[in-house]
Amino acid sequence: MSLPSVAVQKQPITFFFTFLLVAAGIASFFQLGQLEDPEFTVKTGAITTVYPGASAEQVELEVTDRIETALQEMTELKNVYSNSRPGLSIIKVDIKNEYWADRLPQVWDHMRKKIGDMEHTLPPGAGKPEIGDDFGFVFGFLMALTGDGFTYAELEEYAKNIRKELSVVPGVARVDFWGIKDQRIFVETSEAQLTQLGLTAEDLKRTLQVQNQIVDAGRVDLQDKRFRVAPTGEFTSPEEIANLAVTGTTFAEKVEGIRGDDIIRIKDFATVSRGYIDPPTRLMRFDGKPAIGIALAPGSGVNAVHVGRAVDRRIDELAEVIPAGIELHNISWQSDLVAESIREFMINLAQAVGIVLVVLALTMGLRMAVIIGLSGLIFAILGTFIVMASWGIDLQRVSLGALIIAMGMMVDNAIVVADGFVVRLQRGMERSKAAIEAASQPAWPLLGATLVACMAFYPIFASDFDTGEYGRSLFIVVAIALLISWVLCQTVTPLMCIKLIPDPKGGDEASDPYASNFYQRFRGLLATVIRARVFFLGAMVALLVASIYGFGFVPQLFFPDSSRHQFMIDYWEPEGNRIQDVSINLKTLEDELRSQPGTDSVSTFIGGGPPRFYLPVNPEDPYPSYAQLIVNTHSLAEVNAVMAHITPWIADNVPEALVRVRKYGVGSWDDWQFEARISGPAQADPDVLRRLAQQGVEILEASPYAKEVRTNWRNRHRRIVPAYNQERGRWAGVDRADMANATKRSFDGVPVGLYREGDDLIPIVFRDVATQRAGAASDLDRVQILPTLSTESVPLSQVIDGVVVEWEDPLIWRWDRRRAITVQASPDGVTAPTLLADVRAAFEAIELPPGYSLEFDGEYGSVNESQAALVPGIVPAVIIMLAIIVVLFNAY
Repeated sequence: MSLPSVAVQKQPITFFFTFLLVAAGIASFFQLGQLEDPEFTVKTGAITTVYPGASAEQVELEVTDRIETALQEMTELKNVYSNSRPGLSIIKVDIKNEYWADRLPQVWDHMRKKIGDMEHTLPPGAGKPEIGDDFGFVFGFLMALTGDGFTYAELEEYAKNIRKELSVVPGVARVDFWGIKDQRIFVETSEAQLTQLGLTAEDLKRTLQVQNQIVDAGRVDLQDKRFRVAPTGEFTSPEEIANLAVTGTTFAEKVEGIRGDDIIRIKDFATVSRGYIDPPTRLMRFDGKPAIGIALAPGSGVNAVHVGRAVDRRIDELAEVIPAGIELHNISWQSDLVAESIREFMINLAQAVGIVLVVLALTMGLRMAVIIGLSGLIFAILGTFIVMASWGIDLQRVSLGALIIAMGMMVDNAIVVADGFVVRLQRGMERSKAAIEAASQPAWPLLGATLVACMAFYPIFASDFDTGEYGRSLFIVVAIALLISWVLCQTVTPLMCIKLIPDPKGGDEASDPYASNFYQRFRGLLATVIRARVFFLGAMVALLVASIYGFGFVPQLFFPDSSRHQFMIDYWEPEGNRIQDVSINLKTLEDELRSQPGTDSVSTFIGGGPPRFYLPVNPEDPYPSYAQLIVNTHSLAEVNAVMAHITPWIADNVPEALVRVRKYGVGSWDDWQFEARISGPAQADPDVLRRLAQQGVEILEASPYAKEVRTNWRNRHRRIVPAYNQERGRWAGVDRADMANATKRSFDGVPVGLYREGDDLIPIVFRDVATQRAGAASDLDRVQILPTLSTESVPLSQVIDGVVVEWEDPLIWRWDRRRAITVQASPDGVTAPTLLADVRAAFEAIELPPGYSLEFDGEYGSVNESQAALVPGIVPAVIIMLAIIVVLFNAY
């Protein structure tokens, strides 16, 4: 017995399971996880190591190279790339494609073990390497907290309270801040005052450290109780630090009339104040107001829409207790984006059903339209929801797209069966027999066609590249939907035909359904084509060749732009510029953006990229000279309008920076679409690398298709170099450490203790007074050095041969353990392949010294790797397709 005969003969069972399918499908829809993008593994980790005082080259050779050598032993790594800068090493690793979320934790553990085994080889003064393996953590809910009329300290306190409240909302996995300024307790005095009082910096440091450290005073027994002894003396306010008594060994000798056992308080020779790290490391503004970023990440597999609603409710509750002036602003709200995507899908579904009903009603009648629309479309989608819910497939960009793609194919099966039933019924066949034969006769061809359609998407599923993991639900959902539609066309469609399609009108039982004028004209056209088949087939082959040729002129994109109602602006000032100046210079750009009618809000992140609030976007590393602006618009159309205005305005009004205006992308997105990497030997000469890269920059600047051209090594900048004289330093008792402490104290300050306040540990920083800091650079040779355990200061000029200014490389990039410089650019009005085709020959004509190589990366590298990853899936897909067709027809 065939499946259609069982369905027709057991009608109550068929209707019962159809009802279950509808009910379970509707219930499953509301249980599905809802996300903006499919979850895919960001296979990137970072190892960050501080090495205070070291130059970029010293960091590279003494820290970066040693860590990379240890990482080289890991077989799981695909690429290792790093940038070394003064005092800081940042190494990033890409894991091979085959390691997905289930296997990555083991890889990270292996990497931690490798680095732990080599930590003892790092030079003295280098910090412990910090390993970050949560690059794929997406903070889908990003807010800005502003406080009109409130101090920054008050704003920070409210931010901490809000974080505590939001972190307990169900579905919220993590809450982070962005742009919090680090607090400091500053003790400001001059070295001359300390010298006059017979005090040393070590006296001050020792006193502060001993006074405020946690001490264990033990326990005592009293009668039948045991008590813990808890001495007082810890600082409870900055004023207590000012009142702290300090003694020095030569104190009495320096100050006439003071006995050797007398004491002096810090406030007698220094000013104690509370403030923030200077210069700041990160700054944030929202619509021109100082702000603190609050980023929320939903848990894995949760419904982002439900989480967003829960967070919205909690924020509304908090609004009743937060004072007026403290405001939370949404920068990116994942639940709104997901809800919009679901709403658009439902609109598309309604439109698809409507189109099916209208077209079929006009061509086959209203009853046929209802049958095909329900059994071929609605029921199939509801059945797909059931499988998606049981398999843990979320509703997201790709799975929704897969359902929309499948809609065009799902109705085919039902149309074939329903049309076959009508034809047989008009020829006089009994209703049940007509339904069974209409479904069972084309059953295998329909199944074969369904499987062939499914296999067309299999290579994406089989790919182990990021694009494969991102798009794998495309194959799964299409296959589920089409296979369910085939099952329904064999069961539900014939039964609905029996119930809903009426008998032919009297006298029409044996009529030919193809005797109408339309079919007669079509028969004549077909006969003409068959008679001239050689000419006709030749024309088809010619069209095929023409289409293949014309395909080369079709613009190609790796992934399209996102439909988000926002865009970003990357802002790069020359390397070495102060973050304070970057902040000031950005205000004109912010004001211009806010003046546009289509702009909803402008969020500014200075000193580094914002948290990863959108999965395809990699946050930029920290740079004082960098800022990113996120511009929200009222609608998608206004994105283009605001970008069209601000792009030429920037070219005319922002000459001091390299500025990129760009939309957000979809999928595995490259920060720079064009990249040409020139690498040399392990210790390649930076001058040679820069010279070769400059030739590439000139090629791109001459191209009409390139804009925003730069190299990732950025510009060189200057450093101040006091030439230490060892002999004079030894006679004066001043070593390099004493000199470094003095110059650091003269502006940044040196830490001398900790101040505890609640759960905060605030460093106490000893530095010169403001008037001396203002002239620290110009009067560097006058800085007073206090040798260790001495109260006699020595001017810097006495132990140096002079102060010179030298140029240095602020960044040294490496790729797979070789120094490498990358020329980067964005396409101007064209796609990345067009830009590459225009400049490739010129790049390859650059004469490279022995040992140097050129390779193209960016979108070109991603496309090639993605296409190569499709090959393992294409071969079995083609074989299965051909096998199905040969089996169905028993012919070639």
